[in-house]
Amino acid sequence: MKNIIHCFLITLIFFSVSVSGQNESNFKLPHYEKFILKNGLTIYLMEQHEVPLIYISSIFPGGSVKDEDKNGLAYLTSESLLFGTENYSKDSIEQIFDFLGADISSNTNLEESKISLSFKNTDADKLLPIFKDIVTSPVFPKDEVDKRKDRLMQELDQEKESPRIVIDEYFRKFIYVKNAYGNPVEGTKTSLKKITVNDIKDFYSRNYIPSQSAIAVVGDFSTDLMKSKISGLFGKWNPGFNKSEKIELADVPPFNESNVLLVNKDDSNETTFYIGGHGVTRNNPDVVGIDVVNTILGGRFTSWLNDELRVNAGLTYGARSFFSKYKDAGLFIVYSFTKTATTTDAIDLALQVLDRLHTKGIDEATLTSAKNYVKGQFPPDYETSGSLANLLSTMFFYNLDDSYINDFEKNVDDLTVDKANDIISKYFPGNNLQFVLIGKASEIKDKVSKYGKVTEKEITDDGY
Repeated sequence: MKNIIHCFLITLIFFSVSVSGQNESNFKLPHYEKFILKNGLTIYLMEQHEVPLIYISSIFPGGSVKDEDKNGLAYLTSESLLFGTENYSKDSIEQIFDFLGADISSNTNLEESKISLSFKNTDADKLLPIFKDIVTSPVFPKDEVDKRKDRLMQELDQEKESPRIVIDEYFRKFIYVKNAYGNPVEGTKTSLKKITVNDIKDFYSRNYIPSQSAIAVVGDFSTDLMKSKISGLFGKWNPGFNKSEKIELADVPPFNESNVLLVNKDDSNETTFYIGGHGVTRNNPDVVGIDVVNTILGGRFTSWLNDELRVNAGLTYGARSFFSKYKDAGLFIVYSFTKTATTTDAIDLALQVLDRLHTKGIDEATLTSAKNYVKGQFPPDYETSGSLANLLSTMFFYNLDDSYINDFEKNVDDLTVDKANDIISKYFPGNNLQFVLIGKASEIKDKVSKYGKVTEKEITDDGY
């Protein structure tokens, strides 16, 4: 599944007001219970009684960085979990969930896989046993796996019709080369053909293990009763592997020059581009400040990038910047698209805006505006029980404690102009930038060579 924009600013809904001369917002993580079963599985339970629904987010260390030479293996394994179990066929799972108006889905990204559910609280006893079987005893029927592989290969071709969908894969591969963070999440047609059911079973047995997994349940239930249900269902899950294998990441040295990857799409009348380089990890201590500064550069509609490229110059319908943050790596990216004829105009202007960030920095008024915006955006993202369940499972996987949420607003308030400008020089790449462009190469190749050494690819080629 493509995921171009990765957002770090985690938000919450619990709001209290204290009076000490003025009203002061104070966001806190709602109360939850956390416990660990004897097999190592971590469980989070958070009661939210506003609506009679239950949401579950389960997380496993089965991301695409572990694909090795079979890209798409993690993705295909995650999807295949829903193809049937020892006690429930794929059709029966779908029919039961559909009849009850419930939802279940699987998702995989670079580092982890998730299974998410939502259902009425009165249906817990019907659906929790099915969920347990999906996690602990999938059967991976060959006919269903083969059908999904065939559809996925067709989807890969379809996705390349839209450069905005696939440019993220091209950029990661261009930056990371042989490092596992460059693995295409959905794989390639060549790699998918190599994947067998035995590969999927082996990947599942090595990466879906309780000691490094978690289940977060949020919604309208009694904690004591839910604890008993979950413990009874998952307490006997004891696979052969006790620990997921640690991956060996190939070195990715700093860039000492700028380079350009030009992906030719002959029928394109516009150019989609990424400009950037190395970023930060998820647990970087300055991550809140980094995101506040990025709000100014390209993280909101009134950002510098969008103002200059869209509002003032009319070169695009949108321009933004963002940080993709992982456990052991990260990327910084400036993104936009423009008509083929204005490719270098848009890129030059984007570079000027980035240079302005470095040469002029941020003043007090600009920083205050960004801080107020970030704090104003803080609550809405986590107004639902589903959002809270996803938050808890994510916090588990990235080893984040409650301060990650509870201290967020304080960390925003504590950011000064001097600190913000230090963050710019430390974390926002300004030199030796890397460029990935998807467009009509015959019309832009000579023009974009001024940005660095150009490497060409055809978008019709398999892979990235």
